[in-house]
Order: sequence, then C-alpha cells, then structure tokens
Amino acid sequence: MRWRVSGWLPGMAPAARRGAAWPALWLAVVLALSACERSGPGASAPFKSIDITGADYAQGLELSDPDGKRRTLAEFKGKVVVLFFGFTQCPDVCPTTLAEIATVKQQLGADGARVVPVFVTVDPERDTPAVLKAYVGSFGADFVALRGTPEETKAVARAFKIFYAKVPGKTESSYTVDHTARSYVYDTKGRLRLATRYGIGADALASDVRQLLNEKG
Repeated sequence: MRWRVSGWLPGMAPAARRGAAWPALWLAVVLALSACERSGPGASAPFKSIDITGADYAQGLELSDPDGKRRTLAEFKGKVVVLFFGFTQCPDVCPTTLAEIATVKQQLGADGARVVPVFVTVDPERDTPAVLKAYVGSFGADFVALRGTPEETKAVARAFKIFYAKVPGKTESSYTVDHTARSYVYDTKGRLRLATRYGIGADALASDVRQLLNEKG
C-alpha cells in the first residue's frame, strides 16, 4: 500500500467592510512580534516533525539484532536515535524512509556518526536474521536491525502505537504488510521527542536531528 501525506493551509476570508481588516492586521502584528521574541538569542527553532516530548508510550524495547544479541534503546544514549517499523519486502515506504535517514547522516557530516537508525521488522516470519542484516546493511553499516518473535513483535508494536496487518497475496508467502509509516526520534538522553511523518524529506529531518544534537542541558 502506498501512503500519502497531504496538508492544507487555512486562508483568510475577505473582510466584509474596511474597518474589519484592522483586528486581523493587529493580530498579525502581535503574532509577528511574538515570533521575533521566540526566535531571539538562545531560542530554538520549531521542529519540522511533531513534537511529542513527554509522551508516555514508545519508551523502550528489548529485541534481538541479526547476530542474536539483545538490544535496548538505552544503550544508544549520547546519540540521536531514529526508529522505524517496517519489513524488508516493503515496496516503497520502508526503503524510501531508510534512504532518507541515510541521506540525513550524510548531510550532518561528522555529526552523522552520532545518529543511530533502528529498523524494527513487523514481519519476523520472512525477515530472518540473515535477510535483515543484508537489508539494513545496504543503507549503512551502522544501521541497527531488530527482530522479535511474533508475540514480542505484537507487544512492542502495541507499546509504540504501531499498527500492522498482513494483506494476503496470491500465495501464502506472497503477502504484504500494511503498517504505520511513522518514525520516532529520541534525543541524546534517550528521551522520546519527535514523531516524523512519512515523506517529510531528508532536509527537514536533518534540521530536526541537528537541533537535538545541539541541545544544551
């Protein structure tokens, strides 16, 4: 299934009379002054992604990597983690997302080494350790792949508010998987900070990651 992200911007209705434009003009001035205050010295630019700081879900996991080692998000503290759920036979959303993350790492230059992409499969039946290792390795040597049992996968997806479901194909093994096309971004202290929509683009994601890497305190 192809996932599409669309957006809209509200417009302003024309004033019914000349005097009606003044309240709108005054509001625009106030908002502009507020924006100037927020963008002053020491102020942070707004994120391109959805800021979910303080969310009580997607807080942690423990799954196996392709070498059988149990991994947790806690071990990546000190780096920014971009976590995505998908499957290796995904035709569009998954490879596009992982390619964007790889581009982000390149755009960040030396700071790219401080970004850890984590790919969690929602198709453990077909995504064997060998398949997973080869798949994520094609995007970057430091991409981390994680895999659980079917039961572990269900539990982690529930804890991270990720939907996934098999869509039958022509044969028993040719099914595809519909799934949530969202990435989660964790800051260097291991805190969940952002939810990134599919298709945000590498430039926007790089901007958000750079901001997290440069945060003080």
